[in-house]
Amino acid sequence: AVPAALECPGGSDAWQDVTVDRSSRLCQGQRNPCNSSEQLAWPCPENSECAPDGPGLVQCRCEGPFHGYRCLREGTFPMLLFGGILGAATVSLSLLLWGSQRRKAKSP
Repeated sequence: AVPAALECPGGSDAWQDVTVDRSSRLCQGQRNPCNSSEQLAWPCPENSECAPDGPGLVQCRCEGPFHGYRCLREGTFPMLLFGGILGAATVSLSLLLWGSQRRKAKSP
């Protein structure tokens, strides 16, 4: 239920039944936009499935072994490679900053 002056969340098309009386608007029966015959504004890409994400909103989730932007990468996320590169960069930058600041701390 929302005040009569406001629209239902997601618009009236996102609900099966919208009734308005003097002081309120009652929005009932949220529709699943994934099962809609209307074409979605943002259709889900290949290798993904549509999932409702609130009134009038959808979310595209990658299926099976696919991941990444628009579900184009197959397999699992390369966690070891990502962690190795991130760790090496962090250690290198830390050593560089420690060495440069240590030199300044020694000189009066």
